[in-house]
Amino acid sequence: MRLSPVLEGLRSYPFVRLNEARQRLLDAGVDVVDFGAGEPREETPAFIRRALAAAIEPLAPYPLAQGLPELRAAIAAWAARRFGARLDPDTQVVPTLGSKEAIFHLAQVVGPGSVAVTTPGYPVAERGARFAGREVVELPLRAERDFLPDLDALPDGVALLWLNYPNNPTAATAPLDFYARAAALARERGFVLASDEAYSELYFGAQPPASCLQLADLDGVLVSNTLSKRSSMPGYRSGFLAGDARLIAALKRYRPNVGVAPQEFVQRAAVAAWGDEEHVAAVRATYRAKRDVVLPALEAAGLRRAGGEATFFLWMAAPEGTAEALLEQGIVVVPGEYFGAAGAGFVRVALVPTLAECERAAERISRWRAAPR
Repeated sequence: MRLSPVLEGLRSYPFVRLNEARQRLLDAGVDVVDFGAGEPREETPAFIRRALAAAIEPLAPYPLAQGLPELRAAIAAWAARRFGARLDPDTQVVPTLGSKEAIFHLAQVVGPGSVAVTTPGYPVAERGARFAGREVVELPLRAERDFLPDLDALPDGVALLWLNYPNNPTAATAPLDFYARAAALARERGFVLASDEAYSELYFGAQPPASCLQLADLDGVLVSNTLSKRSSMPGYRSGFLAGDARLIAALKRYRPNVGVAPQEFVQRAAVAAWGDEEHVAAVRATYRAKRDVVLPALEAAGLRRAGGEATFFLWMAAPEGTAEALLEQGIVVVPGEYFGAAGAGFVRVALVPTLAECERAAERISRWRAAPR
């Protein structure tokens, strides 16, 4: 039996390896505090759960690829409130099954050419490109450039450029003028600018992060966002793509072929979620409280915060072997190299455990720092 050479050539998805390490600790009876995978563990707000329950019918039809008009309208209204964007819900918005599948599949929709991704970075854009048979171009993110890629380094022949701000894993944000320059370059050279903005609503600074949706011209631009982080809804798998109407039309033609339309009862819960901001403010406050506990302990232990002021990640400069040493203490963090070679010398800490678990981890980190090493 022969398998896809792309599949056979891939290393295990990084978080599979991380989960295996975590499970070994659990099997050994270790009390584990897991700052590894960035999966929110806060309760989904009750009003969203009620909306989901109320939407369940005796017969659930196959969902349509274009999504419910009520959800498209709710997404467009949120984008208008948050970013001042003017989106036509009928032609510029399509609901997605979270953001991961949308990111993975986009390389199969855009024209021929290579796919440029940032590194360190979320691995799905790169893997989706490889499964689509595309060459991958890596653009390094460096602290001296505020973790922004060098757009002048883009080679000829790029069909798709993926940006991700607020950034996973570095927590950096991008200014609006950077987005404007990237979009202008996309139009000049004929590639698609895709902006993964899954963490746009999680930030610690006074000013909320910018979005490509704030650009006056969305020609050649697509934005991906999701409720997973903003509304603590990871298992609902509810997100959207928005932007260039021609690209949205192409996605509506493509998506019925791969069966990734979100269930209608989830879409109706999503309408409720996009319409409320009070719960989002509470989510931000929760992550701030966790950060205020964990960050001082890590810094006292000799790690240095190297990233930005957004997402629920801490991007920490750390000596080689730090992730392994913390693992011995029952604390799971992600080695930076899991996100590409440019991540070497860092660890990523996802502030997803409960506040009580974060407090327990901080105490453990303090003892680890005090012990001879």
